[in-house]
Amino acid sequence: MPSPTSRFHCPIALLPGGWARDVAIEVGADGRIASVSSGSTAEGGERLRGPVVPALANLHSHAFQRAMAGLAERAGRGDDSFWTWRAEMYRTLGLMTPDDIGAIAAKLYVEMLKGGFSRVAEFHYLHHGVDGAPYADPAETSRRILAAAATAGIGLTHLPVFYAHSNFGGAAPGEGQRPFLHDVDGFLTLLQTLAPACEASGATLGLAIHSLRAATPEEIRAILAEERSGGPIHIHVAEQEREVEECLAWSGRRPVEWLLDEMAVDARWCAIHATHMTPEETARLAASGAVAGLCPATEANLGDGIFPATRYLAAGGRLGIGTDSHVATGLAEELRLLEYGQRLRDRRRNRLASGPGASVGRTMFEAALAGGAQATGVAASGIRVGAPADLVVLDGANPFIAAAAEGREGDAILDRWLFAVPDVVRDVVVGGRFAIRERRHAADEAIDAAFAKALRRLQ
Repeated sequence: MPSPTSRFHCPIALLPGGWARDVAIEVGADGRIASVSSGSTAEGGERLRGPVVPALANLHSHAFQRAMAGLAERAGRGDDSFWTWRAEMYRTLGLMTPDDIGAIAAKLYVEMLKGGFSRVAEFHYLHHGVDGAPYADPAETSRRILAAAATAGIGLTHLPVFYAHSNFGGAAPGEGQRPFLHDVDGFLTLLQTLAPACEASGATLGLAIHSLRAATPEEIRAILAEERSGGPIHIHVAEQEREVEECLAWSGRRPVEWLLDEMAVDARWCAIHATHMTPEETARLAASGAVAGLCPATEANLGDGIFPATRYLAAGGRLGIGTDSHVATGLAEELRLLEYGQRLRDRRRNRLASGPGASVGRTMFEAALAGGAQATGVAASGIRVGAPADLVVLDGANPFIAAAAEGREGDAILDRWLFAVPDVVRDVVVGGRFAIRERRHAADEAIDAAFAKALRRLQ
């Protein structure tokens, strides 16, 4: 382990074994935690001004969709759904240039940092121009994502997406899908092109299959047989009831059932949404070792449904959270909505606590910490030796947080944050460096100006 290059002192911090006071965290030259000790003095380090928790990974993002947040909330004929929302999404992306993509992503990633995330898995399928023609550099838009993450200072797991069809059985794509499309050889070439760029920027490279609607079994198998990233594999699955019905008509099986039957789903995989599962599918997905990637704010916004989280966690399932279409960008809102969805379905309270007397906030937070790290290809997470020095400092001057930090039960800090005062992220440290300090990013003004310019073009 390299010698430490920085030292932080935390008045109280959430460690893997629980809350501890007067915690010193030393960070090595590689941005990883070199040592952790409690009962330490603040000498020789920077004193952080509030309770400290590990930052989470955001495991599902379509960055460009942040530009359309709020623009699909006008009622249609009364049958509004995911499918009518998608029409507005296609309209917006049809106006985007690579400059817009980069500006939107940079702004979004700063918002994510301010919301308590330190890493994002970018599920990136906007590859080409509006007419489907490749850019001179076929990796143009991916490079804009890499640059935006570097500008923001957020960790990146880049997931180029294979997308070839409009529906099950290899149906021809629609006009609005032209910017997404690849054949197998072109997609594998894109992955090979991006490997050195990701390595140079410190990003993790994985891949995604958009959905079982967008790729045939033969295409999926061909990609998985040839790809060499070794990184995470993500896929949208069972988000919508119509998707389930069409999958049954095509294959005689439900989407999660088909995926588990036909693919070697394991810990590399992340099943995004997986909203509509039978009890058997839920148990099988939990047993596979894959992560369920939940995006409660987007799933609520689109009317997707409620993930069976109580049954899934009881079966030992792993989960993480993402912000998907970015109608919300902070982890507190996503985790709160995850719990509230279970309460509304069951008409009971405190559904996701690990047991009697357990904190709902801590149970969800630690589950999302572990699941997010796995789904983004991070080997270790939390405030422990060897993990990235990714930290969230909550505002110790906030009365709710201050009172919880002074009490005997540290879990009240998380419960207050997630359920009462979500806007209390003060500082965020990524790899031992401040990305957000006193609620500000060093490049806020320039990033905001570029984002505003893009929005004016896209209205």
